[in-house]
Amino acid sequence: MTLVPTPGQTVGPFFAFALVQAGGADLVPSGHPEAVRLTGRVLDGAGDPVPDALVEIWQAGPDGRVPRAPGSLHRDGSTFTGWGRAPTDRTGRFAFTTLTPGATSPGAAPYVAVAVFARGLLDRLLTRAYLPGDDAALAADPLLASVEEARRATLVANADDHGFVFDIRLQGEGETVFLAHRPD
Repeated sequence: MTLVPTPGQTVGPFFAFALVQAGGADLVPSGHPEAVRLTGRVLDGAGDPVPDALVEIWQAGPDGRVPRAPGSLHRDGSTFTGWGRAPTDRTGRFAFTTLTPGATSPGAAPYVAVAVFARGLLDRLLTRAYLPGDDAALAADPLLASVEEARRATLVANADDHGFVFDIRLQGEGETVFLAHRPD
């Protein structure tokens, strides 16, 4: 008798009913005077939308400090916790209501840390969405400068009328640069 190997376990697709909380994509209320939108799409290697992915973000506040407020899962309507989670819709689109982050250290460009969970992945993918507009800060950022020049654009969001757009390409041409996770 020949045994057939059991396939490996992958992440998802259980996000919509297990990991998404009401208001989880709203780091601040949409009516907040400094609110901006961070939107984008998660795309597969063929450029098709991934309709059941989950996107998490972590970020500093406008002052560049990382929030230390407890209870990031509980949205009280006023406390900015710097963390959010949004599912993708059938078109692969996600959206957050947040604040524009400041740089966390001298010589670094402002960014939003991004994690992507999707079926078929054995682990989450980590990346950054750098904010456009300050070319000198982007050129001087140590992490961004360590990425080969031809691929840096995959880490920089585009500005739009409501904030920023950051598409995430999981593989193939134009693949987003993903970062290795090294626990301390």
